[in-house]
This record gives sequence, structure tokens and C-alpha cells, in this order.
Amino acid sequence: MHSLRPRLSSVAAAMDGCGSPEGKRRIMVVADPGRESAAALEWALYHAVLEHDDIILLHVEPVSARRASALSSFLGRPPSGVSPVLSPQAAAAVGAGDGGGDYEFLDAMRARCQAVQPTATVQIERVEMESKDKAAAILTQTQLSRADRLVIGQRRNATSFLGCKLSGSMSNKGPDTAEFLIENSKCLCVGVQKKGQNAGYLLNTKTHKNFWLLA
Repeated sequence: MHSLRPRLSSVAAAMDGCGSPEGKRRIMVVADPGRESAAALEWALYHAVLEHDDIILLHVEPVSARRASALSSFLGRPPSGVSPVLSPQAAAAVGAGDGGGDYEFLDAMRARCQAVQPTATVQIERVEMESKDKAAAILTQTQLSRADRLVIGQRRNATSFLGCKLSGSMSNKGPDTAEFLIENSKCLCVGVQKKGQNAGYLLNTKTHKNFWLLA
């Protein structure tokens, strides 16, 4: 594990130095109602997002069988892969009577973005996946949204210690969602772990593993 001050972080330097010609980038953050997602957003707001960037809060969830049938009828096609981002009209058409969901965390995350980065544009994208492959759904959405950066909260890996893989049955489960995206995303993907209240963050990218960024 490497400990670096924020100014010397290779990950942060890569994030800051690869903007578009207009200096405006599209930063996508995977948004879920959990501490990992909240930590990823905090890191992104203070270490990745620049003034006037676009922030995309992406929430991917499985579609219920009833909702999938309604959605397929609405779109006039059989279900496959990832559902498109729903417009308010489409959401109302396919969501009537299903009870909806609790998405207050998305509003809270948007409010946090606006408070920390008032010049940035914030949008929420809710995508329903018709398969169980959440990583593939996120990967597809980064391409559809033309994201320049992808930030995802990463859980502590019980099969590793200080970056070293341990033997055992759990180590054979394969990569988790964050690991898959880090290795396969066409844009830079940063996995973020919060290391205690004031201990900073542990960052992972395809080329930088277990970099400790002090808070």
C-alpha cells in the first residue's frame, strides 16, 4: 500500500490533467444507498470534479418481472440487456401501480453535489437492468452517456490483505462490480474505499492499485 499526499496522488493528477478541449468533463458516479457510494461521491466532489464539469449520478437497479413486461409492451420489443434511461412520461407509463421505490438518497446526493460544486451541472440517471449483470449495465451506460470518468465505491475485499490475495473459497468468486469496471471501462474508472473517519481514501484504477490518499 502506498501513502501519498493529495497533491502527489497519481490518480488525482490523471483526473485533473485529462479534461476535454473545452475543459468540461462528464464525471459519472455510481449512486447507491450505501456508505461506499457516499464515500465515492465525497472523494469525487473534492478530488475529481472541477468547475463547470457535468456530474452524472447513475443508479442501476434490477427490473421486476411485472415492470419488465410493462416496459417491453411500452417499447414494443422483447426485454434484453439494459433498459434505456426512462423519461418521466415513460416512467409513469410503466411504473403505475408498482409502488415505485425510495430514491430519496439520489436527491440527497444531488443536493450534496450542488452544495460542494455549485458551478457543476448535476443530473440523475436511473437505469433498470433486465439481467443480473450490474457491471455490464454500468459499462454500457458509461458509453451511452459518453462519460469521461467513472467513480464507484469499493467494499473492503475480504479475500485480500494489503493488496495480497488470500487463498480460500471466497477468492474464487471472481471480480466484483468495481473490479470489473476498473479493468474493463474505456474511460478512467476509480474505485474508492473510505479508510475510517479521518484516514483518507484507498484508491484503485487499472494502473494504480491500493493508493492511499490522505483526507
